[in-house]
Amino acid sequence: MIIGLTGGIASGKSTVSRMLAERGAALVDADAVAREVVQPGEAVLEAISSLFGQAVIQEDGTLNRKALGDIVFRDKAMLEKLEGITHPAIRARMRETIRRHAEADPKRLVVADIPLLYETKQAHLYKGVMVVYVPASVQVQRLMERNGMEREEAERRVSLQMDIEEKRGLADWVIDNSGTIEETNKQIEIFWKQQEMT
Repeated sequence: MIIGLTGGIASGKSTVSRMLAERGAALVDADAVAREVVQPGEAVLEAISSLFGQAVIQEDGTLNRKALGDIVFRDKAMLEKLEGITHPAIRARMRETIRRHAEADPKRLVVADIPLLYETKQAHLYKGVMVVYVPASVQVQRLMERNGMEREEAERRVSLQMDIEEKRGLADWVIDNSGTIEETNKQIEIFWKQQEMT
């Protein structure tokens, strides 16, 4: 079975994906693929450089993520242009990786970890979608603690994504990650056992 995994920023998707991988799931991480497609020599990096200029390229030829983030997180139109370059390349590489996993072991659970799964209208590509949920107030608090952000900036970043309550309403499976790690792990264990029975 191939499922999508999503949530909001700072909701704990990486914690949940790690728990699933520890139980034997094959994980295809959109963020990891996104880092791959912008490596030096990749067509995506050249397209980003053409659009945003050399200011977003470091001396060693790698992408300057901070400089790029400073541009796109303040200008929605530029963010959309960046996504127009990166998303098709990320999707193509993810599809290929998922296909390889599914062919190698058709019984294995394959988890596609995609932060913007609903926003990019990809939910229909998967057998079901698991949403890692925490209330928006917790997202803001965790962002402030994790990234050293001011509240205003953390709230702005959270507001750029689809509302977490809306994502929760669309989910096939909800993992509430607002409690302890043990509570989250119990929910994953229940999900895993249910999949083993089907």
